[in-house]
Amino acid sequence: MKKAIFIAFLMIFTMVSSSTFANKAESKTIAPVVTENKLSAEEVSRMNKRVEEIRSMDKSEMTGSEKRELRKESKGIKENVRRSGEVIYISGGTLLIIILIIILI
Repeated sequence: MKKAIFIAFLMIFTMVSSSTFANKAESKTIAPVVTENKLSAEEVSRMNKRVEEIRSMDKSEMTGSEKRELRKESKGIKENVRRSGEVIYISGGTLLIIILIIILI
């Protein structure tokens, strides 16, 4: 009985996943737009000062909408600064796989 239930669930999940991945073909036809976003050192330092200014503000007197606007502004600044840099991020799993490949070779 348990085996039959397991097989039934397996079949259901298999059919659901195939219909889920069926829509992926049309999303591949859209080409991402690559833009070059280089910031000067002066702009980066100005943005960093603004983030530090936002962090040092007393937010206890602000309303929720004002706090939300500050969060959006600081996230936007951080995203601009992060995109302007030439940094490559490697996850822990990827790093582990790379190390294993190097050891095996």
